[in-house]
Amino acid sequence: MQYSIGEVANLAGISISTLRYYDREGLFPNLERSGGGIRRFTDKEIETLGIIECLKTSGLSIQEIKQFLDWCQEGDSS
Repeated sequence: MQYSIGEVANLAGISISTLRYYDREGLFPNLERSGGGIRRFTDKEIETLGIIECLKTSGLSIQEIKQFLDWCQEGDSS
């Protein structure tokens, strides 16, 4: 299933501008876009968003969160 940025913002209780910021910072590396460039979120990005919010609450910076997510994508080798 795919969601618009507005739907994800409503589901997560955060602003659209925050989601755009996270995307610009590379926190959603596999985020798909429509032919017109509109972000199309999936359940994977919504799951990632939950991790991001948890790590933010723990006090990690955006750069530290990005590093953590990069390590998760690398898998066991990291």
